[in-house]
Amino acid sequence: MKLPAAWIFLVLILPSLISCWSSDGFVRIPVKKRKFDQIADLSVSTARYSDGADVITLKNYLDAQYYGEIGVGSPPQTFTVIFDTGSSNLWVPSSKCYFSLACFLHSRYKSSHSSTYKENGTETGMSSDCGIVLVDPGTSAAINYGSGSLSGFFSQDSVKVGHLVVEDQDFIEATKEPGITFLAAKFDGILGLGFQEISVGNAVPVWYNMVNQGLVKKPVFSFWLNRNVEGEEGGEIVFGGADPSHYKGKHTYVPVTQKGYWQFDMGDVLISSESISGFCAGGCKAIADSGTSLLAGPTVLPKQVCSQIGICFSNGYHSVSMGIKTVVGQSTDAPVDNALCTACEMAVVWIENRLKLNETVEQILTYVNKANGQSAVECSSLSSMPVISFTIGGKGFNLAPEEYILKVGNGIAAQCISGFSAFDMPPPRGPLWILGDVFMGRYHTVFDYENLSIGFAEAA
Repeated sequence: MKLPAAWIFLVLILPSLISCWSSDGFVRIPVKKRKFDQIADLSVSTARYSDGADVITLKNYLDAQYYGEIGVGSPPQTFTVIFDTGSSNLWVPSSKCYFSLACFLHSRYKSSHSSTYKENGTETGMSSDCGIVLVDPGTSAAINYGSGSLSGFFSQDSVKVGHLVVEDQDFIEATKEPGITFLAAKFDGILGLGFQEISVGNAVPVWYNMVNQGLVKKPVFSFWLNRNVEGEEGGEIVFGGADPSHYKGKHTYVPVTQKGYWQFDMGDVLISSESISGFCAGGCKAIADSGTSLLAGPTVLPKQVCSQIGICFSNGYHSVSMGIKTVVGQSTDAPVDNALCTACEMAVVWIENRLKLNETVEQILTYVNKANGQSAVECSSLSSMPVISFTIGGKGFNLAPEEYILKVGNGIAAQCISGFSAFDMPPPRGPLWILGDVFMGRYHTVFDYENLSIGFAEAA
C-alpha cells in the first residue's frame, strides 16, 4: 500500500512528553503541561505534603498523554514513563537492545551501572505501541498494540518513584522496539498501574510493591489531569491518597467488577438528557484508563453521538489532513506554521490511540480515507453542541463540548477533533467503554486498591 506524502510526514513526528516528580507527604507526581507551540522542555516543579503520600508531577502534551520520571537502579538511572492504568508491567529500554533504532534514541538501562541489580533473565514478548493487556490462561501473556512485538527479558532492581524507593522490583528490559511509535516518542517506557492479573510473566506491579513494602500510608492512588490549555501545570499522580485541593465535593465510588483493568459497571449514556438508543440503559462495562487519550466505546455509540451532535464531516479527518497537506506542500526553506504542525501532531496522537485499540497501520489509513468518519469537528459549532452525560453510581457525570472536543491552534488554523472513538471488544470482556484522559481530566479519579473501588469527583 502506497502511503501519501502527508502520512509519511505524520509518522515522522510522533509526539509524546516527558515529566518529572516531586516528593514528601503524598507519593506525589505533579503533571506538567506543555503548550501547543512550546518546544523547550518545561522545568519541573515539586510539591511537598506531610500526610503520608508521595506526589509525582507529570507533563501533559496536547491534553493527550501524561508522563513522569522514575529512577531505576542504584544510583537511579532516569527514565520518562507513561503511568498507565490499562497495563501492569514496568518496562524500559535495555542497553542490550542493539538492533532497534528506537533504543538508541532513548535512555537505556545499564545493569552494570547499578549496585542493586539482580539477574532474572526470563524472556518475554509483548506487542508494541501502548495497548491493552490480553491474558489467555495456559499460554504466555502478551500486550497487544497492533503494530509489532516489543520483546525483552526480566530483571530486578530498585525503582524510585518520587521520593519512594521500591526494592527488588521485577521489570522488563526491552531489547526489541519495532515500529514508528517508539522511534519518535519522547517517553522511554511504561509503568503499568493495573492489576497483577494482566501482568506479563505474572510480575508483581510497582504499585503492589509500594503497598507490600509499606511505602504508602493508604493503598490508594489518584490522578488529577489539568485540561486548562493555558495552565502550566499538567497535573499530578498522588500515591497514598488524594490532594483535596484538586477536587470539589465528595467522590462517587463504584466497585471494581473484574480485576485486570480498573473495570466497573456504568449506566446509560445521555445526550442532552436523552438516552442514545437505550444501548446502555441496562448498564455497560467501563474502565478508567489513564493511558488512553480519548473516550472509546462500542461503534454504534460514537457513531450515534457523532450524528446527534452534528460534528462530522463527510470525511472524518478532512480538516486535519488538509492542514497536513499544506505543511507537506511547502518548500523546504519556507517557514512552517506552528499551528499546522500542531495539527499534524494531534493527528499522530489520534493514530497512537487507534494503535492502542489494536488497529493496524493499514486499518487506520483506510479509516482516514473512509467517508462518515467521526473525528473532524467544526470548531465554530462548539457553542451549539449538547452536554453528554455518563451515568456512574447512579449519578450523571457531564461533559461539555469544550471538554469532549480537542482543539489545537487558533484562528483559521484551528483544528478540532472529536474526543469520541469507536472501539469494539467482543464478549465476554465487552462491550466496553474506555474512559480515558478526556473524562479523567474533567473528573478527579481515585483508584482504591484496598476497597477495590474507583471514585470520581469534579476536578478543581
